[in-house]
Amino acid sequence: MTAPATPPTATAAPRPPVTVRVFTQRFSSTPRGARLARHLALHQLHSWGVPHGTEVSETAAVLVAELAANAVTHGRVPGRDFELRLALAPGKLTVDVSDTRGERRPPRPGATGFPADPAGDAETGRGLVLVAALADRWSVLDRVPVGKTVRAELDLPR
Repeated sequence: MTAPATPPTATAAPRPPVTVRVFTQRFSSTPRGARLARHLALHQLHSWGVPHGTEVSETAAVLVAELAANAVTHGRVPGRDFELRLALAPGKLTVDVSDTRGERRPPRPGATGFPADPAGDAETGRGLVLVAALADRWSVLDRVPVGKTVRAELDLPR
């Protein structure tokens, strides 16, 4: 009797593991909550190896600050928090800020009515203009069961 043939073993090149890091936290819908969201986002990014003061860290700080400020200002529902979610995957950082107000939605990117640059002396109206300028992509998503999520994505250098 002959031994069964053993299939040849494939020698695949080793691949680095796919690691997605996720941070999610709810904050009070107040200016203090928005500041805390920015602070904790920077701390979390630093712990993931994105050092304070780098271009990615500084850009993420502005995105979190603007989206959190919008959630507090335009998406606030008394007694309800807003949520920050960061996801760091190979080549991409995703910043999601969710609130529970679904009826006050920002215009989608490129849509008619998207905020133009505000007048030079205007005190408001620059948040989404900054998000559109800094993010590689951004979108407005439905949030289940209620509300909306504004997502900003940054492509990261390899």
